[in-house]
Amino acid sequence: MRQVVQNYKSGELAVLDVPVPGCKAGGVLVRSAYSLISTGTELMKVSEAGMSMLRKARSRPDQVAKVMQSVATNGVPATYRKVMGKLDSYTPLGYSLCGVVEQVGPGVDDVKVGDLVACAGNEHALHAELNWVPKNLYARVPDGLAPRHAAFGTVGSIAMQGVRRGEPQLGEVALVIGLGLIGQLVVQLLTASGVRVIGVDPDPVRCELAERLGAAACGDPASAAVEASVAELTGGLGVDQVYLAAGGGSNQPVELAAQLSRDRGRVVDIGKCRLDLPWNAYYEKELDVRFSRSYGPGRYDPEYELEGRDYPIGYVRWTERRNLACFLDLLSRGSVDVEPLVSHIADFDDAVETYQSLKDGDLKAVAVLFRYPGHPDQAVEAEAPVVAVPAVKRGSGRASTPARAAKTPVRLAFVGAGNYATSMLLPHLAQRDGVELSTVVTTTALSAANAQRKFGFAEATTDLDAVLGDKSIDAVFVVTRHSSHAELTRRALLAGKAVFVEKPLALTEDELAGVLAAVEKSGNDRLQVGFNRRFAPLLNEARKRFGARTGPASLRYLVNAGRLQHGSWYLQQGTEGSRFAGEGGHFIDTASWLLEADPVSVYAVATSGNEDLQVVLRYPDGSTATISYVTTGAPGFPKETLDLVADGKVLRLDDFVRASVYGRKRWVSSRLPKARDKGQSAELAAFIKAVRTGGPMPVPLESLVATTSATLAVQAGLIGGAPVTLARAR
Repeated sequence: MRQVVQNYKSGELAVLDVPVPGCKAGGVLVRSAYSLISTGTELMKVSEAGMSMLRKARSRPDQVAKVMQSVATNGVPATYRKVMGKLDSYTPLGYSLCGVVEQVGPGVDDVKVGDLVACAGNEHALHAELNWVPKNLYARVPDGLAPRHAAFGTVGSIAMQGVRRGEPQLGEVALVIGLGLIGQLVVQLLTASGVRVIGVDPDPVRCELAERLGAAACGDPASAAVEASVAELTGGLGVDQVYLAAGGGSNQPVELAAQLSRDRGRVVDIGKCRLDLPWNAYYEKELDVRFSRSYGPGRYDPEYELEGRDYPIGYVRWTERRNLACFLDLLSRGSVDVEPLVSHIADFDDAVETYQSLKDGDLKAVAVLFRYPGHPDQAVEAEAPVVAVPAVKRGSGRASTPARAAKTPVRLAFVGAGNYATSMLLPHLAQRDGVELSTVVTTTALSAANAQRKFGFAEATTDLDAVLGDKSIDAVFVVTRHSSHAELTRRALLAGKAVFVEKPLALTEDELAGVLAAVEKSGNDRLQVGFNRRFAPLLNEARKRFGARTGPASLRYLVNAGRLQHGSWYLQQGTEGSRFAGEGGHFIDTASWLLEADPVSVYAVATSGNEDLQVVLRYPDGSTATISYVTTGAPGFPKETLDLVADGKVLRLDDFVRASVYGRKRWVSSRLPKARDKGQSAELAAFIKAVRTGGPMPVPLESLVATTSATLAVQAGLIGGAPVTLARAR
């Protein structure tokens, strides 16, 4: 299928051939009929992409701050790869469309194939021939409503949420500053609510359009006509509410809002304009400043948008989806008219030229629609707990993997192509001799296409079954969200593939048992979990310098994990498990490797709110390891520090930048001048070698299972408040 994309680094716009998205549970696959260009939001994004790198940085100081923090944590090279990888990728455009349901995923029963739906979301309602849309981001189009009008559903919901935030009442007077697409819709919604509206915009054509659509008066912000109209309609008292629907860097809208508002009026920010509030003006009138967040309640909540968990109507009357359905209803009853807003309808084939005309100013428009092939309007109808460490059983019929011919490349498939895969794994594999990147599989079409373009995959697809059934593929990398690791690993093992799965292997004991059942059934134990730190060159050198150990050891591992950004999927504990369950295996594996054994018990305690964890592991020879996993530390402090003490010696690792060993002689490494090498390259080399030669996997399966069981036991220990014995199953 085809999709409109942009490269944020170069500014290039293109209509790209990408894989068809899969139809996942909880959503529908929609074939687009019309999609709407947001002449405000999208053109701002297009313009930013054309800026120099310096201007991009100046326009997004929040992103610059994140980059600097990443440099402090991960080093310059790793941060550079990550940032440039994101910049030099195709990103999607679009967030409002109407189309026909082509396939219905499991768990959806409110629409059927052939239904016409309006769709929302900058990840799901894209300018593409096909989109997968989750349940709470689509609404059925009322009978008789034209598809090109229903394509306004998302921007209509944005305007509606803004109006709801203003709490208009019958007979009030409102001022709408900015008469672009959102402003024109706000005018109509307020008029339909019994509110008299005055519009403000420097463009006389837009002012005239707003008056035709119901505004009592409109004018240029610099003219006296606007102030006179406000005085006439309000008896000189000022407007009850102001809606800021303008963009740009001028502070004039905010100042005008204060000037023309009544005492204790309401000011609602819908657009993205400068907000330097003049303190005296806002204080003296005690103005109520409010923000309107996109389409309504549910926006940016992954449980609502992606998992389909609705808010009870008794608590949240108007959600994203209810706003969308309400706007479609107003359109179907003629209370809102979007036809006068349609400045241009372009064929989807002409998408690049259309964007360029808008950017250059050759096409002046309030709203522009893309029409997709085959979809004109008339064509669409309308006690101390004990946790058993599972025993590893391999099928009796297993034969060792045969060694490959020396010059035969190892053919790899990647399931998932997110930030970690594209910044920490694929750059190493793409440069490695004897490796062929065969296929990349993702649930979103564009991420697969990006990975194919950047790393040279032969194919990009959303069809996992086809990959697992391809006998020419030797190994599968599972680099998806945590909740899918165990099931994807299980399926790949049953398909006879060697598997490299990023941590964690499993989030529950049942998931771990399912993986081991697949090993037993298939006889395929060719599995590696991405515990890369044991492969780090600096840590290996320090371990060698430390030497053999005769007595028990004490190990302390401080992980200054830091706080996650709001909206991170790591915070979705209901589906993705706790943060420690997701990444704690890294540190347990490192400790067990250094102590040359698997733990026999786990004791875990947490601070109030479970923000910081202390995990104590006990080993068969009496050694202990304490992992302090904290999120409340200073962001400038190193992320990982480790001390190993035994036999009168101390090994110290400082964030994979410097290591030292104190004993009869002291050894201190040179400070690494470049990236923190945490072992990914060496780990991948060991895995590829094992696949090519048929030799043993880099880490024994028993160790992978023991580390996973110990990680899962942390949660049991927190609940039970007592040490958890890891009793190996017989």
